[in-house]
Amino acid sequence: MSRLVYDLAHSRSGDKGNTSNLAVIAYNDEAWKILKKHLTADRVMKAYAHLIQGPVMRYEIESLKALNFVLENALAGGVTRSLRQDPHGKTLSSIVLSIELPQED
Repeated sequence: MSRLVYDLAHSRSGDKGNTSNLAVIAYNDEAWKILKKHLTADRVMKAYAHLIQGPVMRYEIESLKALNFVLENALAGGVTRSLRQDPHGKTLSSIVLSIELPQED
């Protein structure tokens, strides 16, 4: 059995050159524990593998109950070079919300 990140958190994304920044902010303490345990950089890389080259780095912000993912080589060259419909990568945050995580016992 699994649950979606969508059930545990909200997300925002931004860009800097060819790098995308992805914040995942837990709704509560229980969700934070689950996200810290199961939402790994590897799991995020797999979810975005069709769009980015990587690597993906994960940073924990305990005081905000948030994870910050830095997705390198994620924007097809960045806003001034990319031919994508979303060169800033603003819609990338929706993908992380669809990641399935194991259900906690």
